[in-house]
Amino acid sequence: MEIFDITLPIHPRMLHWGRKPEVEIVESVDNGDASNVTRWRLGAHTGTHVDAPAHFVNGATPIDKVSLHSLVGPAVVADLTHVTGDITPAQLEAAGLPGTWKRILLKTSNSAGPLKETERAPSWVGLSPEAAALLIEAGVELIGIDYLTIESHTLTDTWDAHHALLGAGVLILENADLDAVPAGDYELVCLPAKLVDADGSFTRAILIKRDA
Repeated sequence: MEIFDITLPIHPRMLHWGRKPEVEIVESVDNGDASNVTRWRLGAHTGTHVDAPAHFVNGATPIDKVSLHSLVGPAVVADLTHVTGDITPAQLEAAGLPGTWKRILLKTSNSAGPLKETERAPSWVGLSPEAAALLIEAGVELIGIDYLTIESHTLTDTWDAHHALLGAGVLILENADLDAVPAGDYELVCLPAKLVDADGSFTRAILIKRDA
């Protein structure tokens, strides 16, 4: 069995959208305290994280109430590293997507490029609203991508893909580090923190390749 950790490390200098994480030392053995204790200040969408429907839809399902069945189970990593700009329905179909997959992770040139930086890039590979509609129609339950947002860098004023996907109850996994993950079939285990009534949560996400 092989396990791929697709989670970004969380630290104060990491790639971020908005405010970077902050760490405070509350207790320290070096200072004579009984133990080491830190307090972290970070957003729900820090690092590798899951967007719940409540992120864009008032009254929709928050992260603590999303189905674990959507977050754990068979998944496919699709190689779309050749794509520039926004991923289109034709490019999804050329990659054999969506097929019967309920959990799809899109490996793009983001993984080896913008995801490795500490500041937001001016552009990245995102999912077009038309491609989002195709995935919704096919009954996909979770769609992931390897950057801060699945949204096109040209649509972060209207957030069309987010409105469509989350409005249909499709979970979005963002900032998945797929650089070292070959395309193929896996078991996804993605468990966001159980933040009550939250719009999303940082998560530890792994892909498991079982022995044949």
